[in-house]
Parts: sequence; C-alpha cells; structure tokens
Amino acid sequence: MRRYRFITVDVFTDTRFGGNQLAVFPDARGMTDAEMQAVAAEFNLSETTFVLSPEDPANTARVRIFNRTAEMPFAGHPNVGTGYVLADRARDGVLRFEEPAGLVEVRIERNGAGVICPVVAAPQPLRLGPAVPVATMAACAGISAEGIVTARHLPTLASDGGNPRVLIEVTDAALAAATPDAAAFRGAVATVPELKGRLSLYIYRPAGDGLRARMFSPLAGTPEDAATGSAATLLAGFLLHLSGAEQGAWDITQGVEMGRPSLLRTTARRTPDGIRATVGGGCVPVLEGVLTL
Repeated sequence: MRRYRFITVDVFTDTRFGGNQLAVFPDARGMTDAEMQAVAAEFNLSETTFVLSPEDPANTARVRIFNRTAEMPFAGHPNVGTGYVLADRARDGVLRFEEPAGLVEVRIERNGAGVICPVVAAPQPLRLGPAVPVATMAACAGISAEGIVTARHLPTLASDGGNPRVLIEVTDAALAAATPDAAAFRGAVATVPELKGRLSLYIYRPAGDGLRARMFSPLAGTPEDAATGSAATLLAGFLLHLSGAEQGAWDITQGVEMGRPSLLRTTARRTPDGIRATVGGGCVPVLEGVLTL
C-alpha cells in the first residue's frame, strides 16, 4: 500500500472556513493520472494539487491541478495555496512550478505580522477573444439581459494560460440575484462555437475602491467558486486594457454569497509581450491527513 500525506488550506482569506478550499499533496510521486483524477473527485473541492519532482532541477516542482472532472493547465487559488504549503522550498523568495500552461512563478511575501501571502504571476499575457451574445450569457447567469452592463464592454472571452473565462460587468442587483443555469450553459457551448465546448462566467461589479465578483462553472462541476485566482488575473488584465494605463491594482471580493468571503489582491502591467497580471492573498491551514492507495 502507498501512503500520501495531504494538507487542506483555505485560500484568499485570513480566517479559517473562509476563502476557497484546496487540498495539496506535497509528494504525489507514484500516483497515476487516473488516481489523481479520482482523488480530486473524492475530495470534491474546486481543485486539488499534486506535487511531483521537476523535470528541470532549476525549478521547484512540477504541479498538476485537477478539478472534479479534468486536469487544468493553470489555476490561481491552487498555486497560491500550494505556494503556501511549499513556502520553505522557495529560493530567493520564489517558487517555480512547471505546469501545462508554462512556468508559474510564486513569490513568497509576508505581511507585517510575518504571515505568508503568496503572489502568483499568470504564466501567459492576456489574450482577448471575441465578444459573446449578451442574451445567451444572461440566461447562463440566471439574470435578465438588462442586468449586463455594456457601456464599457460586451461579455468578452479571455485567457492568460488557464481555462478561458467570459468576463461580464453586471448591475448590483444582477450580481446579487445571479444563479447559474446548467441547461443554459449546455445550450451555450452547443450553439456558440467561439466557446469551444467550455464555459465559465466571471461576473463583476465595481464596489467602493475595489470590485465584487462571482464565478460560475457548472459544466466543470463547480456551480459557484468562492475565489478564482485565474479569473481575477484575467479581470485585472482586462481592466488595464480598457483603461489604457501602464499599470494598476485591484482588490476583488468574491465568495460572499456562498458564506466564504475571499479577498484577491491583483495587479496588472504592460510589458513588451503584452499585459501581465498577478494575484495573491492569505491562506489558513485547516486539515492534515494521509491517503492510502
């Protein structure tokens, strides 16, 4: 029998039982692809990470991220949480994770109290896809088309190394009322070819000096996500694109409607190869155990 140690952490929070849950296997060597997927489904969290030896010894580790149904090329909160668990492996304050989307750098920062707050850089620059139909996206979010704000942009497909998301600005009322409609999601991926069979919605609204957001991905097994780092980097990059500025920073609050409030701190800047974004936040350890296979 093989024994694998795991740790669960709440990510993008400084309070236990807030933020987004994550399970981390710090040494998953010997686990098969099928076992990783089965374990992720068993944990039934939005993501579970499995740490392996790096292919290049100059890097920290190879990290594989699975949601309930599939492996992901990159995701934000799994990298922040895995960075927290592996913080003692950092070289010069940086962890370098080999992932399908590319090399992911996690900078280990500490606040004034010495608490670890990892910051993840998206592995690729912002790439904007086409706008998608307002009425179709409204149906997926369970809101009226009038609840989508189009003064600055239409619902827009975007990616930066992770799964593509549709970014949608909504009214305050629509943000509060939104409820994902799985049947509408299935209809959208069947009728909108630009989605290429995948659909996650990140709806947002300016709130004070920051933003409020919610993320829906029922076709991947996550009707709603408490904190979505890879969507937050997209939104930061997209807002910088819209503003025309050279750099910017936004604090995004997510998960409130789920009873798991999360705070995602994002930055974005223009670089020679495009707009690059980061996301960071706090983590709190919750559980530790051993899985036998």
